[in-house]
Amino acid sequence: MASRFLLFSLFTSLLLSFSLAEVHFSEIRSDDRQIIPFDEFGFTHFGRLELNVTNIHLSNPNPDLDRSKIGFFLCTYDSWLHVTNQLEDGEITCALQSDLIKPVLTFNDLIKDQTSLSKTLTQNDADQYTLVFANCLTSLKVSMDVKSAMYNLDKGGKVRDYLSAGKTMLPRVYYLLSLIYFVLAGVWIYVLYKKRLTVYRIHFFMLTVVILKTMNLLCEAEDKSYIKRTGYAHGWDVLFYIFSFLKGITLFTLIVLIGTGWSFLKPYLQGKEKKVLMIVIPLQVVANIAQVVIDENGPYEQDWVTWKQVFLLVDVVCCCAVLFPIVWSIKNLREAARTDGKAAVNLMKLTLFRQYYIVVICYIYFTRVVVYALETITSYKYLWTSVVAGELATLAFYVFTGYKFKPEAHNPYFVVDDEEEEAAAEALKLEDEFEL
Repeated sequence: MASRFLLFSLFTSLLLSFSLAEVHFSEIRSDDRQIIPFDEFGFTHFGRLELNVTNIHLSNPNPDLDRSKIGFFLCTYDSWLHVTNQLEDGEITCALQSDLIKPVLTFNDLIKDQTSLSKTLTQNDADQYTLVFANCLTSLKVSMDVKSAMYNLDKGGKVRDYLSAGKTMLPRVYYLLSLIYFVLAGVWIYVLYKKRLTVYRIHFFMLTVVILKTMNLLCEAEDKSYIKRTGYAHGWDVLFYIFSFLKGITLFTLIVLIGTGWSFLKPYLQGKEKKVLMIVIPLQVVANIAQVVIDENGPYEQDWVTWKQVFLLVDVVCCCAVLFPIVWSIKNLREAARTDGKAAVNLMKLTLFRQYYIVVICYIYFTRVVVYALETITSYKYLWTSVVAGELATLAFYVFTGYKFKPEAHNPYFVVDDEEEEAAAEALKLEDEFEL
């Protein structure tokens, strides 16, 4: 029962991942896993799978082995649920025996001394499928090189689309988003020039984040565009990972710096605030390494699940760490309100930082929940909508941050009248009941 549950969990983790299928090269060495999931792909009614398996080597060369229990098949998520039940109920002893899967090839097709197999399969049943390798022979270790290409054809059967049916819109989506961020960067440059007398270093840092986000989206658009046409990224994936790495580090650093009030409230960082940056930046390095391993290797690697867990853990730690400086700033402003006699000034600052705290919480946590939910419940044909939802949330966060912390020619913190001061003092008396 435990082994069946493990197989089900592994398969499910693949289906809930957000990797894109293209032409994949995979190396399996002395692997005795019963189930090895490879690529996930959304087929239309004109889909095709090309599978080439070379350098096949079995740890037991006995010619009497039942090699029909070793091979590849296609399976949907719903079908796999029923296959798991069949295995648990003893109706079948091997997933390849189920009538709910779509067999691709088995090692029973190997002729004596032959070490390679190939198969081209036409897939007319539109759905989201996963290419899976099954080894139902106990203690048998398999080594092989696997090249798989899954794509959809146009109605004329001439043009190939190597992006999954639910992801084929992504190049256009990313191009449009990169254009939006390019315009946003231009607007921000105009604001900085117009308000140049009140610009702080943090505002230039914001511009850097927007530019890196623009380049990241542009490289991702080119990456997906080349994959869509050829099945290969042609080097754009390298640029995408570079800008993704820089964008991730600068964004988390920006949140920390704004949370501490650096540059526009104070020109320095305290020791504990520096420690947060010293934690966040290395963790972002680890997170980006994990993301590259997850995207490039795929679930056929034995350590793939471990790297996925590392990425999720690091992501959660980073998201929690960036909240501490905002909380510290809020507490410092509350204490200052009681001592420096500038109630109105501190109330304005306090309100601003509380708003930012709430927005960061929503952006970091609720956005992830919404995107995950969309990936889970949306039809495979519309999986691109989860990307749009996530990117729109990011755009809203960027716009909010820029608007709230933009350079001001007439800073409302500097001049307040007596009535505003008295009203703010009364409001601050009620602030004690607010705790984070």
